[in-house]
Amino acid sequence: MNTKKQKKKLSLTVMILTALFLGILSGLLLQGHPKIAENYIQPFGTIFLNLIKMIVVPVVLFSIIQGVVSLQDIKKVGSIGGKTICFYIVTTAFAVTFGLLFANVLNVGGGYVMNSSSLEAYEGATKAPSLIETLVNIFPSNAVEPLVSATMLQVIVIALFFGFGIIIAGDKGKPAADLVESLSEVCINIMGLIINLSPIGVFALITPVVAANGPSVLLPLLKLIGVAYLASIVHMVVVYSSAVKGFSGISPLRFFKEQSPAMLFAFSSASSVGTLPFNYECTEKLGARKEIASFVLPLGATINMDGTAIYQGVSAIFIAQIFGVHLTLTQQLMVILTTTLASIGTAGVPGSGVIMLAMVLQSVGLPLEGIALVAGVDRILDMARTTVNITGDAACTICVDAMEKRKEARRKLNISNNL
Repeated sequence: MNTKKQKKKLSLTVMILTALFLGILSGLLLQGHPKIAENYIQPFGTIFLNLIKMIVVPVVLFSIIQGVVSLQDIKKVGSIGGKTICFYIVTTAFAVTFGLLFANVLNVGGGYVMNSSSLEAYEGATKAPSLIETLVNIFPSNAVEPLVSATMLQVIVIALFFGFGIIIAGDKGKPAADLVESLSEVCINIMGLIINLSPIGVFALITPVVAANGPSVLLPLLKLIGVAYLASIVHMVVVYSSAVKGFSGISPLRFFKEQSPAMLFAFSSASSVGTLPFNYECTEKLGARKEIASFVLPLGATINMDGTAIYQGVSAIFIAQIFGVHLTLTQQLMVILTTTLASIGTAGVPGSGVIMLAMVLQSVGLPLEGIALVAGVDRILDMARTTVNITGDAACTICVDAMEKRKEARRKLNISNNL
């Protein structure tokens, strides 16, 4: 039975990969007629994403409540949450550093020279919330609106408090815990049905992207895309592999092999939250416990922005070079600091990538008009960003799980020594 299940999973991965290549090929064939792809193919991708959006809030809500309840200790939730946030902050700093390093070494903006007056100001960047506003906005004023609007940070807070309440209620909370476990299982099975439609969704999502952004549009920005993708790959191979190997002993080859279904889906859909079901399965196969994954993965899908950090670093150097501005070492260190802090401050804010880039450009005195240059290929860059983000979520889950297992082993050893 297990063998059949594994074959089914493998065939789905192959089908997704096949759909990805067919989508790219179809997009190339439809380059002269992007409206055909947008009007007749993209709607199926939109339906697929709508189905995922429909179920993803219940999945996150019930899985986090279940994860908190299964930990049976509020202090343990705090311990795991602290490790998770620290992991994401450190890897974000590494990510933007890699972005800056590769952009400088490969001279990402070389050959492009223009002045800011040749571009219209980009209106998509809105002001980022202050630290206090971010803190206040995390806590919802009611328990229903965040579920309706899919405000994920607030959904996580609701889930945490309900989980804490069930733990504190003790035996009286057991019926609620059983109900949550049942609802979580039902939601995951619904998500499984939707995931079976992944090949269709992937094909329908990737085709219009390629059709609308053909070589004639992409060539001027091809170097930017190439450097961002290269930095993303190196970050995943170096940082995540080292972390997973160091904390859990899992080989990089095994990590990426097991993680490949989630990475493929993230690349084609550009949706971190939508990739959660794949990530649950991948981390489970890598040995992470369900209660850890149920807490760390939804949190990471909301606040982990390593891929976006790489994008910030590469884009900042790209924009500086095409406008003929030389960024000093001090200014580039400011980019690292601003990006790391902005990734926390803008977590969960719609369009957070653009907001972060606006903050980074302002911090080093670069023209905001430069955002308009990268906005045209943002969807292609977003595919790489999302792949990095969800891979980081999985790496964090495995590392935190390994740390908690060692902590529990030490506690048991101390108890046995004291007896």
